[in-house]
Amino acid sequence: MTDFNAESLASIGPKEFAQLVKATPDSKLAEVMGGDSRTKILDEVFNRMPALFRPEKAGNTSAVIHWAITGGAGGASDTYETVIENGACTVTNQAARDPKLTMTMDPVTFFKVVSGDGNPMMMFMTGKIKAKGDLGLAAQVAKLFDIPRG
Repeated sequence: MTDFNAESLASIGPKEFAQLVKATPDSKLAEVMGGDSRTKILDEVFNRMPALFRPEKAGNTSAVIHWAITGGAGGASDTYETVIENGACTVTNQAARDPKLTMTMDPVTFFKVVSGDGNPMMMFMTGKIKAKGDLGLAAQVAKLFDIPRG
């Protein structure tokens, strides 16, 4: 199995990514995400979101979602913006529009959510994911994407 780093992520598909997250200890995920590769890794994951978007599940959903990923160097966090409208999904690393929903989580939790290795609802209930705004949308976000299972 590949090491969890920016170079390996660029060369593997969603299913392999899910397997890599599952096989990598949480402490290693946190360590890598506190280092220099953080932005490159987050960009790689977020840039895949539009390809995994399921427009048939979104229907006429129109929403701006901010993802605040904590745990950066010196306590920094990164915010990415997902816009769902007109049956399409776009992602940027700039929070430019007012969000309908903001979800805040550490990078390990984020990777577990996007790799299908964790139950987002349980993570919300236990405080690992903090959601502000439209909680109904928060409950539906996972269904809007074809989340690979490891």
